[in-house]
Amino acid sequence: MADTVNSLASRVHELMVANLTSPAAPAVDVVTGFQDVIARATALGPDAAWLVGAGHSGLATVAFLHSRIDQALFHLDAAVTGGFNDCVALHAAALRPLHQDPRFRATYQRIRITLADLDELVWIHQEMAVMSRDAARASTENIGRRDTGISVLPHAPVPTRVPNTPGVLIARIDLAATQTVLQRALTKADISRAAGNASISAVSYTWDDNRARRDSWRADALEAQRRQAAAARAFVERPGVSTLVIPCPPLGSLSCPS
Repeated sequence: MADTVNSLASRVHELMVANLTSPAAPAVDVVTGFQDVIARATALGPDAAWLVGAGHSGLATVAFLHSRIDQALFHLDAAVTGGFNDCVALHAAALRPLHQDPRFRATYQRIRITLADLDELVWIHQEMAVMSRDAARASTENIGRRDTGISVLPHAPVPTRVPNTPGVLIARIDLAATQTVLQRALTKADISRAAGNASISAVSYTWDDNRARRDSWRADALEAQRRQAAAARAFVERPGVSTLVIPCPPLGSLSCPS
């Protein structure tokens, strides 16, 4: 099958999910995977340039997680050349020590964005932080549940506006990957709980069916609340916000929600 922008974007999503799921020892070779994406996206031409940026961004992340700072900065610079412009992510607490590195600062100063796209990047990182808190809260709420239901972690829809800069597409994949990882983790824990409850209820004469029913109703009500909250968080573009491509806000002037 011939490569397309969509097929390579799906591959980037898979690799981001693998790296987020187990950064120390991912189930797949994410380094080779991102290198392959870079080669294939380069062959597709200018329309896939942002996927080259996505590949280098992924390699920068892997290198940073393994404390290979020189490699991380090399790939970050290449990512920016490919269109990566998530200046919000570069303000994450873990990256702040790099802010004094002249190589990092030089790369950051090359990034270009519009205020409209910056609004979306801020929203994307806020949504990832909110979803992480929702997932933690749902895991706590599910402790001791006696029913066999499987929780769904609602999330706000990924924006569909046409971005002014293609680098925003990389951040959207990052958001989608985070959503996938959080849902899979919650589902895995729920399947284990549900299977255990099903086994116990089949052999126990003291199993409380009424308690299980009440737990199911409560879980459904909490999920409905999260679904309403997620819908209310949908991204809305500010009327009249500038679409002029400009340098990113000064390094240190942004915060990355966590």
